[in-house]
Amino acid sequence: MAIGTPLHSRTEPLCHSYDWMQWSGYLSVSSYNDFVQPEYASIRNSAALIDLSPLYKYAVSGADAPALVDRIVTHDAAAMSAGQVVYTPWCDPSGMVRQEGTVFRYEEDRFEIYAAEPAFEWIRRNAVGYQVEVTDRSAEVAMLSLQGPHSRAVLNAATDGAIGGLGFFRCTPTRIAGVDVAVSRTGFTGDLGYEIWIPADEAVSVWDRLMEVGAPWQITPCGLVAMDIARVEAGLILISVDYVSSELAHTDDDLVTPYELGLGWAVKLDRGNFVGRKALRAAKQAGPRRCVVGLEIEWQPLEEAFMAADLMPELPMTVCREPVPVYSDEGRQVGRATSKVWSKLLKKYIALATLDADRAQIGSRVEMEVTVQYRRCRVAATVVDKGFFRPARMRA
Repeated sequence: MAIGTPLHSRTEPLCHSYDWMQWSGYLSVSSYNDFVQPEYASIRNSAALIDLSPLYKYAVSGADAPALVDRIVTHDAAAMSAGQVVYTPWCDPSGMVRQEGTVFRYEEDRFEIYAAEPAFEWIRRNAVGYQVEVTDRSAEVAMLSLQGPHSRAVLNAATDGAIGGLGFFRCTPTRIAGVDVAVSRTGFTGDLGYEIWIPADEAVSVWDRLMEVGAPWQITPCGLVAMDIARVEAGLILISVDYVSSELAHTDDDLVTPYELGLGWAVKLDRGNFVGRKALRAAKQAGPRRCVVGLEIEWQPLEEAFMAADLMPELPMTVCREPVPVYSDEGRQVGRATSKVWSKLLKKYIALATLDADRAQIGSRVEMEVTVQYRRCRVAATVVDKGFFRPARMRA
């Protein structure tokens, strides 16, 4: 049975929709109210406070901590400086992605790895022979994401200006409401934002303080549905939605390399050995079989398909995660669209899709399957950069 997060005493009374989802054995708010628009608007226009405590959190410490982290991720963890964060995949020996997440280097010999799905036993298996301690801190640490153009102002007010100069993908210790926390300049919305790592038994005090000081900037509790819309607009992939972990793959077609996910930049082959390095070197040389891209679905053919059935066009106001086929203009299936949503900000129907490499070039024309009155049809779409909306303030 799912249980509440360390912030359940604050989120539960506010969840008037009673719309919850289960994540890692916890109850997480999907949306606080019947309409998600105000929560989404807070991400893009003010400040959104999101409880992401179910995220998995693993500490790696000891003399060999840099060597172990360097072994299990594709990025160059040993080259990280204290206070740096990197986003990276980690792979199996065949070079296929098990998962992706963030690695924090808090001190010379202390790292933490944050992931959406479990990875503890895999880290421990790779730690054999290393002088390290690997600890699952998932239940000990709560996590709040503060996202939106006013998030810096809110956090500065909560920390007496201590984080004003924190750079993109950097982290630092600080205090909020008398509680020792870690703050990172990261997020999953493609906007200006921060993530706050808090001792679970003191999380409520931090929530209360942020809500108090954030009132002048219209801080708004935000559920996972609104954040999902924002991450698609930002072109950020999600495990078990836009790709399948190699741990769960049923067929070879489910297996995917970092290059196929657009994460080749996070694979550092010119360093010491790491899990999957040999296979990834060959994969880079061969080139990706397919690529994750953005799609813009054209309005006119979509409208015509619905009007032919005497219907108004139906568009997903929240992210539709049911994959649908994508075809070439010759009628051959060339991939699948995995995350689809009507972007209220961009006024466009957009999708993340995995396409065969020869159809994944920017500007390529394809057709996405839609269902109208129980009948399947195809509508035209254009391949675009998957970062549909990434404002300059995201990295500012």
